[in-house]
Amino acid sequence: MEDRHLLISYDLQFFAQEGPGGEKTEEPTAKKQEDTRKKGQVAKSQELYNAISLIAIFLLMRIYGQRLAANFLNIFRWVYEAMIPMLIRPENGDMSTRDMHLFITEIIKRYLLMLLPILLVSFVLAFVVNLVQVKWKVSWEPMKPKLSKISPLSGFKRLFSVQKLVELAKAVLKIALVSWVCYSFLRDKIAFVLIMQDFSVNSAVTLTVDTLTNLGLRIGLVYLILGFADYAYNRWKHHNDIKMTKQEVKDEMKDSEGNPEIKSKIRQKMMQASRARMMQSVPEADVVITNPTHFAVALKYDAQVASAPVVLAKGQDYMAQKIKEVARENGVEIVENKPLARMLYANVEVDGLVPPELYQAVAEVLAFVYNLKKEKAS
Repeated sequence: MEDRHLLISYDLQFFAQEGPGGEKTEEPTAKKQEDTRKKGQVAKSQELYNAISLIAIFLLMRIYGQRLAANFLNIFRWVYEAMIPMLIRPENGDMSTRDMHLFITEIIKRYLLMLLPILLVSFVLAFVVNLVQVKWKVSWEPMKPKLSKISPLSGFKRLFSVQKLVELAKAVLKIALVSWVCYSFLRDKIAFVLIMQDFSVNSAVTLTVDTLTNLGLRIGLVYLILGFADYAYNRWKHHNDIKMTKQEVKDEMKDSEGNPEIKSKIRQKMMQASRARMMQSVPEADVVITNPTHFAVALKYDAQVASAPVVLAKGQDYMAQKIKEVARENGVEIVENKPLARMLYANVEVDGLVPPELYQAVAEVLAFVYNLKKEKAS
């Protein structure tokens, strides 16, 4: 009998992390952190929230346990006393639906009023815990409908994700620890439970409240330890989740600072325009001082316009040759002075005034040019 094999093709990308390609190795930028925060994606622990609420409730029960027990007995006594005339009615012998509704409503209202201070304090503490974890930032983004939330494929991937396995492990650990705390605490209380029927009502209620509060505080302590561990894990996971690929960092830089290629082209255009304006000023110069081949600086002096000679244009290598070419075409004198050309090129910007330290050297050149022009004119 020949062997037959069933070949099933599958795509490993099905299990890949969603998002742009590339490995997320870069630390999240400030903009990425702010964007994720605006979307409601923050590192927080629900376990820490539950722990603080639980500890607050049972701590208040411990502090006001006697008063709570007395209020509970008073409500129980009122219920017992109120039911007797309602159940024994000579006219119909039964309680109407309306009376039963009002009676149950009154019982619930009295119990809620008794527990309201504890619930309010636990709510405020829990709110403060969340505020400390994530700061104050209202976001409606998590409430927006998304197709990925109802997509069977996305749901299947989330069902078998690493996060779900971690949540399962946390739930198993929590159940195991709470079960162990309950067993170890109640193990010594079984004898009291068995003989509680011989206690008075006040003693039984007091013992029950005391047992529940002590057990609740121990469970709350376990939750608190788990909450801090869960918060640390969630911060680490959130930081890893919002890490960025190299491409994402580059794209963000392009969005925030502009495309480097476009910025380079803009700078190039600006430099070309500046050079064009500079070359248009060369014919107005009195003299061009050269290196002679590497540097060229065009100067003009007008006592009515400026207190010192002005650099109309300057250039190195190719630009120096262009300046000299324009100067020759327009009859501007070209004077070779290597040190002066270098110092002017290095220390004076275009449209800048010659510094006082170079007055003497520039004045000698200008005097030479003016005398040369006079000789030509005569």
